Amino acid sequence: MLRVHFTTEDLLRVRIAERPEPLLEMVLALEMLGRADIPPALAGWQRRLRRTLPPAARPLLQLVSPTGAGPQFLDPPAPGLDAGLDTIMATPRAYVRHELRRVCGIDRPVTAWTRDLADLERDAWQVLARSVRAAYGAVIDTSWHTVRAGFHAETTWRSRQLARHGLLPTLTGLAPGITWRGTTLEVASDRELGIRLTGRGLELRPSFFWAGPPLFTDRPGEPVTLIYPAPTLLPLLEPPGPDPLTPLLGRTRADVLRRLVQRHSTTTLADGLGISVASASMHAKALREAGLVVTRREGKTAWHQCSGLGLDLLGDRPATV
Repeated sequence: MLRVHFTTEDLLRVRIAERPEPLLEMVLALEMLGRADIPPALAGWQRRLRRTLPPAARPLLQLVSPTGAGPQFLDPPAPGLDAGLDTIMATPRAYVRHELRRVCGIDRPVTAWTRDLADLERDAWQVLARSVRAAYGAVIDTSWHTVRAGFHAETTWRSRQLARHGLLPTLTGLAPGITWRGTTLEVASDRELGIRLTGRGLELRPSFFWAGPPLFTDRPGEPVTLIYPAPTLLPLLEPPGPDPLTPLLGRTRADVLRRLVQRHSTTTLADGLGISVASASMHAKALREAGLVVTRREGKTAWHQCSGLGLDLLGDRPATV
């Protein structure tokens, strides 16, 4: 059993991730290659990736585990490959050694390459960089647009569930085998493990490649992340099709509505879309008059966000921003 211990402060700091993390999805996809209990929806995808994964990417299979217990320095939060790879290459030696000891203690082999990684040997880390680039190209570059669309559809729905039904059914509904006991979240697991949030809170993050049990990342000083398998896995996601909102609302106004899935001030809305503040205010007003957006003032700042009707109109399409 895996137990996550909440304080009152942690219960107030449960949040849903704002955007998908490409390096995390890449690592989870590689970890799924080694699983035997693959869901039918992923079986064809698994066979294809096993066959087509470039040789340059295969050293990573020495590090990632089908249990989901890969080294956490491989999937730092980053918007893309270059920023993420810079973070990976700057990982402190002590943390590299700690993470390699941890994964090798679970089921990863101790090889000459992993020993050289632990010793920060330059050639070993160049192999790692090439492997990450090759795996990213094979896994993420070919599917990212679809993953991003699915992510925003899932998190928009999950946010509404949290607002309407509360924390308990939202968390217990993420995957089978999740229950509450007092202020402790219990997750069915073959391992005995306890995680204390100690005021850091919990972030909920869906994955469209991972189909195993819920996973947790616990980095010092950061919110703990609960990674759960999305209800619709990658092969079942429909690629984003032609956008029906643009003919209905106009391109800019449709983009404003999508962006307002998250709360924005008039200024940040304008900055994000590259339009003037006056134009952002005008579009927000038009959407508000149509019942698609709500606006609240805090001092001199107007904050805008989609209404329930606006979210219903967006359906699974907020990701195109």
